[in-house]
Amino acid sequence: MKAFVFPGQGAQTIGMGKDLADAYPAARAVFDEVDEALGEKLSSLIWEGDIETLTLTQNAQPALMATSLAALRALEAEGVTVEAASFVAGHSLGEYSALAAAGTLTVADAARLLRTRGQAMQEAVPVGVGAMAALLGLDYDTVRAVAEEAAEGDVCQAANDNDPSQVVVSGHKAAVERAVEIAKAKGAKRAMLLPVSAPFHCALMEPAAGVMARALEEVDMQRPAVPLVANVVAEAVSDTATIRSLLVEQVTGAVRWRESVAWMAAEGVTEVWEVGAGKALSGMIRRIDRNIACKQIGTPADVTAATS
Repeated sequence: MKAFVFPGQGAQTIGMGKDLADAYPAARAVFDEVDEALGEKLSSLIWEGDIETLTLTQNAQPALMATSLAALRALEAEGVTVEAASFVAGHSLGEYSALAAAGTLTVADAARLLRTRGQAMQEAVPVGVGAMAALLGLDYDTVRAVAEEAAEGDVCQAANDNDPSQVVVSGHKAAVERAVEIAKAKGAKRAMLLPVSAPFHCALMEPAAGVMARALEEVDMQRPAVPLVANVVAEAVSDTATIRSLLVEQVTGAVRWRESVAWMAAEGVTEVWEVGAGKALSGMIRRIDRNIACKQIGTPADVTAATS
């Protein structure tokens, strides 16, 4: 049994997807569709821009989705459709890529929603007020306890449960800095602030959740061709009303990636294809369950290797 997974923020690189667009007309068409939906040449930024501008949340989110869908279109050109997977899943913004892959959202709607989401998340908290930190070598329950101790009246929450050895906390900067020190005292192998522009997946994102609730109400959704393993519940969903509400909840809720992968494994998934930029998810998956085989689908050579 196979699952297709889609990366989140941090996987972006200048030039991503260009070789796919050059090799596959259907892949190029994805970038054209995103450019048209946003009313700008995001593809030029992705392929020829500077990494600082691409990394801005409002750019990185639609750019990573475009690259993932371009990779999927290349697979389709070689005869592998999303229905080859039993489940789709995505890490944070990757959930929108997964939903576009499964036909729940159009590529254009996914691009516009992610531009809105990126802007709303950036504007929810003034720069410098929030922070995120990766705590390595402590399990999720320990990190939740660390975050609770560090809060001291501020917001500090376990935001990304990535794998058994990596949990990310998010919240007010002072509280996150306290969490780093507490984690070190509790034996964390490493604990460090992340170079992010906002504290994602915590209660400080509540204004952005409101923006997304309104934006999602205006978008038509189709039942996914393949069930989505949703971040905030770590199990499969297919009902569009449920998906809509979970996408709102996801803005402030934790990304339960470790549990999502474990749930898929328990359902019989033995192979995962990471569709899009980078290989961060494959690394996490191997640390969650070594019995799951991982493939990265980000270049024409990857597509050929996976489909031949």
